[in-house]
Amino acid sequence: MSRPLHPGARLMMNSGPVRDGATHAASAPDQTGAQAPLLKLEDFLPHRLNVLSSLVSQALTRVYGRHGIGIPEWRVLVTLGENGVMTGKAVGAHTHMHKTKVSRAVAQLEQQKFLSRRANRADLRESFLSLTPAGRAVYEELAPSALEFMNRLAEVVTPADRPAFDRAMKQLTKRSAELVAEIESGKI
Repeated sequence: MSRPLHPGARLMMNSGPVRDGATHAASAPDQTGAQAPLLKLEDFLPHRLNVLSSLVSQALTRVYGRHGIGIPEWRVLVTLGENGVMTGKAVGAHTHMHKTKVSRAVAQLEQQKFLSRRANRADLRESFLSLTPAGRAVYEELAPSALEFMNRLAEVVTPADRPAFDRAMKQLTKRSAELVAEIESGKI
């Protein structure tokens, strides 16, 4: 449910600095009479997070790309490396990937002999997925490089700021999941 704006409300519409009156100043004409933008994309938090995610994914591709896998395959490979045997549905829930993307990634990894499927006798609509020895070897080869990449990425956040950064990431993730649930239930 959206909250109504009221005079003096302080909301973070864009992720830039929040100032008193920011909710009204964005639409006021400037000195030339032109309307100021209501929203600046480069300051819009969802856009900034998307750009960050895209850049991180592009850079991380250098770690796993040499094995002929893309982002979805990487996520499935690491999820199975971390958790062992899982269903495609469980992988999708863990990675927040749509079932068709998981299915395509599984098929690609299976074709490369990195993953195997075993039918679930209790429910023939799903399979149990696990890494093959070749898939496990790729996971074990790439994990140290991925961790080094993560450390190099995170080094720009000072050690003193890392707990706050981690809390903010968790809170944004949780809030995003809540908003998705609200949208899907028709509350928004």
